[in-house]
Amino acid sequence: MKKYTDSGKKDTRSGFGDGLTALGKTHENVVALCADLTGSLKMDAFKENHPERFFQVGIAEANMMGIAAGLTIGGKIPFTGTFANFSTGRVYDQIRQSIAYSGKNVKICASHAGVTLGEDGATHQILEDIGLMKMLPGMTVINTCDYNQTKAATLAIADHKGPVYLRFGRPKVANFTAPDQSFKIGEAVHLQEGADVTLVATGHLVWEALQAAETLYEQGISAEVINIHTIKPLDNKAILNSVKKTGCIVTAEEHNFLGGLGESVARVLAESTPTPQEFVATKDTFGESGTPEELMDKYGLNAEAIVKAALKVIARK
Repeated sequence: MKKYTDSGKKDTRSGFGDGLTALGKTHENVVALCADLTGSLKMDAFKENHPERFFQVGIAEANMMGIAAGLTIGGKIPFTGTFANFSTGRVYDQIRQSIAYSGKNVKICASHAGVTLGEDGATHQILEDIGLMKMLPGMTVINTCDYNQTKAATLAIADHKGPVYLRFGRPKVANFTAPDQSFKIGEAVHLQEGADVTLVATGHLVWEALQAAETLYEQGISAEVINIHTIKPLDNKAILNSVKKTGCIVTAEEHNFLGGLGESVARVLAESTPTPQEFVATKDTFGESGTPEELMDKYGLNAEAIVKAALKVIARK
């Protein structure tokens, strides 16, 4: 069994910030817009290095999306930055009408997603954003797992033509993917080969899936682990090839089980290979205040929950 090592916990939002800083040096058309959260989004370095390409919009997220859409007409590549809740729910009409409908080349970069936002509570812990964004025609949806992958994704989306939703988080989490990785939009990453159950995870739950696979291995169960960093377009082939081997699947995400990765996977399976599936996700509920660890435990978003789901789905084969 392949072992993965945490090279040192880092927050994924810093991966975005460092990626944006690098883009500032290599892509002269990249511009950045922020809604009064420059420090939280780690956009300070870009602002300092390229003040003429940084726009502080203030607490006016809808206006930020409209400005970003307009900037694309002049050939700019705008990266917008604010919390995930304000990047989607607050500005959905502007994204739909001004960005998605006309296929504007805007990169919507959203931090502080999910319950791991922590003490700020339910009003800020959006758990519906993936569903909102994946239903927009032409919108690419990416949810990265660690610092290194977030930085790589930030670099990659600058060269992608069309609107992108890039989701990442606030807390420091395990950093275990390669620092020099090549990020390929829409291409899943196989982290662990297995024969008994497929564990498909996204975002912060990828590391938890790897920990779950180790626990299952100790019980004599071989788990295949796949990192689905791109939820749309989904790597259907990777999912279908895996379940042909294992015969069952667990999906894991820090998002509502309604509208998230799990539902996208279920659609793929229903259309091609009906397969027993269990969902590790929030169950149609809002979050609450607490530490990220406490909330992940309470809402069943951890390795223990993935192990339980795996044992349950294996029994259904």
